Amino acid sequence: MATLLTRRQLTPRFATYTSFLAADGTVLDQGIALFFPAPHSYTGEEVLELQGHGGPAVLQSVLERCLELGARLAQPGEFTQRAFLNDKMDLAQAESVADLIDATTEQAARSAMRSLQGEFSAAINGVVGQLIDLRMLVEATLDFPDEEIADADRQFCASKLSQLMSDLARIEELAKLGSILREGAQVVLVGAPNAGKSSLLNRLAGEEVALVSEIPGTTRDAIRQALQVGGVPLHLIDTAGLRETDDVVEKMGIARTQLALSRADVVLVLLDESHQRTDSQDKAILSHLPAKVPRLYLHNKIDLSGHGQGIDVQNGETHVYLSAKTGAGMDALQEKLLEAIGWHQETGVFMARARHLEALSAAKKRLVAASQQLGHPELLAEELRHAQKSLNSITGEFTADDLLGEIFSRFCIGK
Repeated sequence: MATLLTRRQLTPRFATYTSFLAADGTVLDQGIALFFPAPHSYTGEEVLELQGHGGPAVLQSVLERCLELGARLAQPGEFTQRAFLNDKMDLAQAESVADLIDATTEQAARSAMRSLQGEFSAAINGVVGQLIDLRMLVEATLDFPDEEIADADRQFCASKLSQLMSDLARIEELAKLGSILREGAQVVLVGAPNAGKSSLLNRLAGEEVALVSEIPGTTRDAIRQALQVGGVPLHLIDTAGLRETDDVVEKMGIARTQLALSRADVVLVLLDESHQRTDSQDKAILSHLPAKVPRLYLHNKIDLSGHGQGIDVQNGETHVYLSAKTGAGMDALQEKLLEAIGWHQETGVFMARARHLEALSAAKKRLVAASQQLGHPELLAEELRHAQKSLNSITGEFTADDLLGEIFSRFCIGK
C-alpha cells in the first residue's frame, strides 16, 4: 500500500516527507509517511502511519484512497487488541492505554502510565512466580502419598503463604487507590432547603454551576459536577432539598436524591450552623441516609453564627465547621473528604479496574483458604491453583474470549 500511495520506497522507521497520491497520480495531500515493519511496531504487524494536514476534506480523500487500496476502518480498540494478541503487551497494559487516554487528572495519567510501562503487571507476575514455586513444592509431595508432610515443610509453606498474602495485600491497596483515580468517587451533598448546598458546590467547583437563592426549593433536580480535590477526581451531586412538598417537579428531584444516596461513596450532610440546634428537617434527612455509607457533617454559615472554623469528632463522626460563602474551613473539608473515600497519598499507585479488584479479592480468599489446608496437600494445591488462575486473569495469561471482546469494545475507535 505504501508504494501505491506514495510511489516511492519508504525506509523503515524513517520519517519521509512525501505526497499522498490518488489513483490517477493527483496529489491529495503532502505530509509525513512512517513505515514500521513487523514485528517492530505497536501492533507487532506492518504499520503505515500517515501525518497530513488534517483538514476534514483532505483527510477524507486520503482515507478513501487507503480504502481503495484494500484497507478498512479499525474496530474500537483493534490496534491495542492486536498488540495484546501479538504479545507486545499483556492485558493489564492494554487496558491502561484506554485509561491513559481517558485520564481526567494528572495523578490518574501518571498511574495509567505506570501500568502501561508494566509496573502493575510486574507486581502481579512477582506474586504469581512465588505461587508457582510453592505449588511445585506442594504438588511434589503428592508424588509420595504414603509420606507424612514434615513439620519443616509445613512451616515453610505457612511462611511462604504469609509472605504471599502480605505482598498481595500491598498490591490490592495500591490498586484500590488506582481505582479511585480511574473511576472517581461519588459524593452526594444533602441538607435542608436553603442550608447552602448550591453555594458549597460552587465553592468546591470554583465556578457558578448552581443557582443560589434564598427561596427554598430552588434546586429542583440533582446537579452533577465533576471536579478535582488534591488531584483526585470526584463526582459531586448537589441534590434537591429533602422535604415534604406538593410540587410535582420538586418531588421528582427528591426521588433522584434518594437514588443518588443509594450509590454514594460518601455523603456530605450540610447543616445550617446559624441555627442554634438541629431542626426537624435535618433530623428527617438524617433518618433517610444509608447506614453503611460514610458521611461528613458540614456546619455551614459560621460567618453568621460566629463559630470558628475547624474539625470536631463527636461519637466517632466527623464534623467540619465552614463557610461556603467566605471559604473558611474548605481546606479541612477537602482533607476529610479524601480521607472518607479511602484516599491517601501513596507512591506507585496502579491504575486498576473493577475486574482487577475482583481478581485480587478472589486470589486473597483462595490464599486464606490455602492457609487452612496445610495438612492436606491435595486441597492446598487446589486452592493455590485457583489463586494463580485469578491473578493470571489480570494480565491475560488466562482470560475468556468474551471478556476480551468486552474490554476492547470500550476503547476509542481505532486505538
